[in-house]
Amino acid sequence: MSRGRGYPERIVCLTEETTETLYLLGEDWRIVGISGFTVRPPIARKEKPRVSAFTSAKIDRIIALQPDLVLGFSDLQADIAADLVRAGVEVHVFNHRSVAEILRTIRVLGGMVGCEDKTLALVTKLETGLAHARERAAALTTRPTVYFEEWDEPQISAIRWVSELIGIAGGRDCFPELACESLGKNRIIADPLEVPRRAPDMILGSWCGKKFRPERVAERPGWQDVPAVVDGHLYEIKSSIILQPGPAALTDGLAAIQRVIDRWAKARRNRC
Repeated sequence: MSRGRGYPERIVCLTEETTETLYLLGEDWRIVGISGFTVRPPIARKEKPRVSAFTSAKIDRIIALQPDLVLGFSDLQADIAADLVRAGVEVHVFNHRSVAEILRTIRVLGGMVGCEDKTLALVTKLETGLAHARERAAALTTRPTVYFEEWDEPQISAIRWVSELIGIAGGRDCFPELACESLGKNRIIADPLEVPRRAPDMILGSWCGKKFRPERVAERPGWQDVPAVVDGHLYEIKSSIILQPGPAALTDGLAAIQRVIDRWAKARRNRC
């Protein structure tokens, strides 16, 4: 443990992935506040005060915690960060969107708290898991086309790390050209019939905390002949394990995607 070595000892995490990472590193003792959306690890909600949502935060409460570092994510938390900076609080906002950037963020965070060796071990474990998933996917004789829906009204397709994880698991993202867009508004599918035109073999839904309803997707006008609908390959991937750009996505999220792709491949073999 690196107490007393000049590294931050009172950290507020405005999003879940930094909380999860610090717990995995055994550095959770440094955390004094977390996001209200944090579910990983479950113990964090019992041990740590919740001081923020995603685009809003209790600034006075954060300041009262006397943090020596606040960690945020993306432009969506820019206003929170600005208010804290004006109040004299040190803030670091990550803006990672890809699998490689998730791993880099973990390395940077580990360096910020002075535990490079434990961080290297964690990153190595995550990279090994990714490599095993790639090897398993290489055994597939056919790669399914996958439509990942992050939200339903309007329809928003997969962000970059999700698109990449679909590829690692053995699938092909239905909208790869949209995956590079970091903002959800730029990944909106303006024409709902564009999905049927791309004929996905599988539909994965992760409606950002709202329960995915495959029957409603199947009932959309013009979607009845989509291969995924015809064959019944519509699955929910819990947002808590795939829509946070942290360790959960690279472990449980990737495993969940790979399981349903394996199910699709098995059904296809049996049909043939």
